[in-house]
Parts: sequence; structure tokens; C-alpha cells
Amino acid sequence: MKADPITLGRWLTRISVVVLVIVAMVVIYFTNLLLTERFTESTRNRAEVRMTLYVGNLTSELQRNSIVPQLLARDPELIRALSAQEYSLSTQRLLSFVDEIGAASLMLFDRDGRTVAATDRTRLGETHRNDQFYINALRSNATIFTLLEAETGGYSFVYSRRIDGPSGALGVIAIEVDLHKLERSWASISDAVFVTDSAGTVILSTEPRWRGRTEAEALAVQSPKSAIERALRATQDWSIIPIDGYLQGEAVLRMETRVPFQGWRMVSFTTYDSVREKVNGFLALEIMGFAILLALGFWVSSRKSASRMVFFQRESADLRALNIRLQREIAEREKVEKTLEVAEQTLAQSSKLAALGEMSAAVSHELNQPLAAMKTYLAGARLLLQRKRSEEALASFQRIDDLIDRMGVITRQLKSYARKGKEAFEPVDVRDAVSTALSMMEPQLKTRKISISSAMPAEPAMIYGDRLRLEQVIINLLRNALDATKTAGDPSIDVLLSVGDSVHLTVRDNGAGIDDLDALFEPFYTTKLPGDGVGLGLAISSGIVKDLGGRLTARNGASGGAVFELSLPIFKINDIEAAE
Repeated sequence: MKADPITLGRWLTRISVVVLVIVAMVVIYFTNLLLTERFTESTRNRAEVRMTLYVGNLTSELQRNSIVPQLLARDPELIRALSAQEYSLSTQRLLSFVDEIGAASLMLFDRDGRTVAATDRTRLGETHRNDQFYINALRSNATIFTLLEAETGGYSFVYSRRIDGPSGALGVIAIEVDLHKLERSWASISDAVFVTDSAGTVILSTEPRWRGRTEAEALAVQSPKSAIERALRATQDWSIIPIDGYLQGEAVLRMETRVPFQGWRMVSFTTYDSVREKVNGFLALEIMGFAILLALGFWVSSRKSASRMVFFQRESADLRALNIRLQREIAEREKVEKTLEVAEQTLAQSSKLAALGEMSAAVSHELNQPLAAMKTYLAGARLLLQRKRSEEALASFQRIDDLIDRMGVITRQLKSYARKGKEAFEPVDVRDAVSTALSMMEPQLKTRKISISSAMPAEPAMIYGDRLRLEQVIINLLRNALDATKTAGDPSIDVLLSVGDSVHLTVRDNGAGIDDLDALFEPFYTTKLPGDGVGLGLAISSGIVKDLGGRLTARNGASGGAVFELSLPIFKINDIEAAE
């Protein structure tokens, strides 16, 4: 039944819209991923550059101020004032230096630790003889850096140095480094920056409430509205960003670097606001583009509706003509089917006759080996009886009896070839099968001057299979090798058995080799003269090997002759369980 053209058109339009929407979603999704990764990497690079600049500024400020105490400790005016204990001009002297140096404050202490001059006049007269920066400076000849916790919160960074006179220590000069101006500059660019000392305590921070705490404690503090709290909030479903840390529940980029000063470390947090703004801008353009494309699609669809009506009318006429042709073809096909049915019956009868011929050939080939061996043993037994060697003749008769049993087994096996059952499978040592096969072929091998060499491992070569069928394969390979060496000047056959990941048996001869390797294992393919073979030996052997779970291959040797390789899986206890 043909669908209504109008309904079909509507369905096509709906499918097109759905496909366009799916394509738009996929494009927008992957655009978001790519642009987010690109802009995030750019944000990370800029953050790394800022961190390097911050560390450089901090280190430069500390190094620049560390030189000032050494210079002021040699100032003759300050030495003279301490020696004469006349400090009326000392404060003015320090004030003349502070603007040039850029320090927070300068202080001069006498031998008793009293502040005798200071750029901050409110600190004159203070006593600091028990303060660490004063005591360490008196005890050392070098400039001492001391981190002081201020009473109002935060920290002071002080360099101090002893001033010596002719008679010994006269006092101490101290300079307070103004690192808080760096905090103010950081706050104007980055979202949050802090510096920790060697113990992990925050000593500098753009968030004042973080000072004096560890990083974990600082991040747990709920501070007022700040740039960090305005971290990424929009388009949460698209925010595929490599998060480095969380600050007050928001994803941020965390950067950490070492400050080359007393084990300090600097950490900065940067939000992804700029990344989302740029990505969302591109996504908005893409969405607008797909919306325009969808609108154009609807317009084109409406324009085509009129032309489709004309097309459908023409198509109806074509379908009527096609229907007439189909009716004719159906009548012709029914006639051909009747003819085909007769041909199939004829072919089935031919297949039955071919199967019967193949089975007869298989029985003839499989029974040919024991019959030939029996003929040889009978001739030997007759000769032994003539020579009065009855015991040896009895041994030949016993072998003939074994061969008769084997012929019975072969006929039973031929009946079971079609179903390929595994009821006769058992653990088999391939060494025993090779020895038995060589023993059965011994009378035929002795009829010609041929060199037989065999190499077998000392350990058992165990497989799980049917020993009689395996011996049948080995005898077949030996017979082929024996026939292949008829024209060889110095005939030889090598039988090699090895055990590795699998049991590997190789039968090699120095005959003429194999002409057609592709057709070698096909039924009824043979290179022997009529009457010498029917070409089923290797085909049957290949089927037996497949039933045993192995593989039989053939190739021509590098120095001539044919090489047959038989590979069988090693016996495992699980093989019996799987078979059962």
C-alpha cells in the first residue's frame, strides 16, 4: 500500500527538522568543548604570567629593601647621633630617606632598645629591647629579616641591622617593608592571591580575613561579596572546565608557585567568568545560524509543496504502468518456479548418487591401508613357517588380527563421520600414536631402501581425542611421504614431534614437492596414477584434525620435498569437563 504523498512530505519535513536539531546540538556541544579548552588554556597561561610577575615584584621589593639597613648602618650622621645621644635631626634624616626608598617606615633604636628616631613620630620613645628583630640584630653582624604579627591584624615585614661605633654596638636601624602595596595591586588584577610562609600560614592576601590562617582555614571563611563569589554561575550544563580547586563552592583555577625567599609560596585563584563569556558568545552565534537555517528550510519546504502535487500525479500514472508490468513478470516467474522445482528434484537425485560414490571411495581408501599391511604380514608369516619359526609367525598372525579389529573400527568410524561425535575422545599420548603408526607402516617401509628418522620429546605429548583416528592421520601422512619419494635418489622421511604451546608433529620428505597447495585438501584431488589413489586421504585427514580441534597444513620445504605440519591443542583437565 502506497503512502499518501502529502503525509510522506510531512514526515520528511519532521525528520529533517529533528535531524537539524540533533546536528545543531552536536555541533554546539563539541564547539563548547573545543572553545572552553582553548580559552581555559589561554586563561591558564595568563595566570601563569601574572604569577611570575607577582613573584618577581615581591622578590625585587624584598631584595631592594634588604640593602637599605646595610647602607644606613654606615651613615655617619646616624652614627654621630647615637654616639652623642643627640637625636634632634635624626628623625628628619630618616624622613629624607623614606620617600626615596619606598619603605613603610624607618626606625632608629639606641643601645637600650628605645626608639630615638622614626618616620612615624607617634612611635618615638617606644621600647623594643625584648623584640625579636632587635635582639637578633644585636647578636648578628648581618641584616636580619623578621616577620612580625601586628596587633591590628596582618603582618609587618622588618629588616634590622646593628650600628657599630668605635666602642662597639651603638644601636639598631630597622626598616619596615611596604608589601601591602603589592596586595593592593594584586587585588586590582586577580581574583584572589595570597602568600604563605614556610609553615603554611597566610602572611599576605588580597582577602584580609585570610591572614594568619592556613589555606584550608582561609578557604572555609565566608567572606562578603567578592570577585571569587561571582565565579561561574551561568550555563552550568555546558561548563566543561578542568577544575583545579573549589573556592566557597565555586570552581576556580588554582595556581601555585614557589617564592625564592625563606620557603614562601604564592597561590592565586582565577575564576572562569571570562572563559564562559567568550564561549557563550560563540555559542549564541551558532544557535542564531542554525535558527536561520531552520527558517530557510521551512520556506523552501513550503515552496516545494506545489511542485510535489504535480510530481505525485505523474508518479501515479507511472505506478499504474509499473503495476501492469509487474503482473506480467509474476506470471513469468510462476512458470520459471515450476521448471526450477523439476530441476531441484533431479539435482537431489544426483547428489544422492554422488554421496554414495564418495562413501564407497572413502571405505575403499580407509580399508586399503590395513589390507596392504595384512598382505605383507601373511607373506612374512608364510616365509617364517617355511623356516620353522612358528613363534614369530604367531606374532604376525596377532598383528593380522589387530588389523582386522582396526578394519572394524574404521567401518564404525565411517558411519559416524557425518555426526562428528566425541564419544570416543580420551587423553592420548601422541608419542604412542606415532610409534604405532610407524609400526604399522614398517612392512611397507622395509620393501624399499628408505631412511626413516624420528625425534620425539622425553616428556608426554598429551592431547584429548580419538587415538585410532589420530593414527589414521599419521599413517596417511607417512603413506603420502612414501609415495612422494619413489623418484628420489636417496629417499628419506623425517618425523619430528615437539611440545610447546601446542603439540606439533612434522612429517617431511625429500620428494618432488607439491604442485597445487590450494587444492591439496580437496576431495578426489590426487597426483597419483589411476588405481593408486582416489584423492580422499588428505581430505579425510584434514576433517579428522579439525574434529580434534587442531590444524593440518602443508608447504614445500626450502631444500625441496613436502612438509606436512599437524598442530593439536595440549590436553587439559577442562577439556574432559567441556566435552561432558
